[in-house]
Amino acid sequence: MRLSPDEIIFWQQGFFKLNATIVFTWGLMLVLAVGAKLITRKLSIGLKRARWQNLLEIIVIAIEKQIEEVGLSQPQKYLGFLGTLFLFVGAASLCTVIPGYEPPTGSLSTTAALALCVFVAVPFFGIEEQGVGNYLKSYMKPTFIMLPFNIISELSRTLALAVRLFGNMMSGAMIIGILLTITPFIFPIVMTALGLLTGMVQAYIFSILAAVYIAAATRVRKPKPEPEEIHIEA
Repeated sequence: MRLSPDEIIFWQQGFFKLNATIVFTWGLMLVLAVGAKLITRKLSIGLKRARWQNLLEIIVIAIEKQIEEVGLSQPQKYLGFLGTLFLFVGAASLCTVIPGYEPPTGSLSTTAALALCVFVAVPFFGIEEQGVGNYLKSYMKPTFIMLPFNIISELSRTLALAVRLFGNMMSGAMIIGILLTITPFIFPIVMTALGLLTGMVQAYIFSILAAVYIAAATRVRKPKPEPEEIHIEA
């Protein structure tokens, strides 16, 4: 039983290896890109719209409201990034029904790359919203002594994102693999269906956590207004 798609090697030349993680990752990205192009190529801005476009708009509006509830006042700005994270992790889980397919999220290298995307996006959106100076000052609040702790927090939560997603995705695949060896085929099929549901939940959690981190970075702290002086005339 393979613990990671990294162990499946399709081609190797010296130091360079073409493993299943790379193949399935790029294949999945190609499918998502082509699918997005096909779905959005005939969008209408008029009053008469197709049913699939109405369904697509309902889904997009629901995602925007979810992002806004997290604390991001302009969800359209973050929809592309957070939506892509959700679609990639979710599609990686749904494609497990394809024979021979190994989800790239079962590799620590893929989950680390996704976490690094969030790690880069947090300061990017934070600087865009607050400016370089104000964003860097946020690391020294409420006092400059907190600077190393805030930096450690940024690094540790990035690592936690990668390990959490990797552990949850790999554990489901391992359980199904073990059940296939010791039980009949009916029970593993049920577990596979449960794994699909778990994968979608993990995609949702990963995207929401990314939205929460971005919301914390883009939140502008306004100074408290000073109390007005009350003059009492004698």
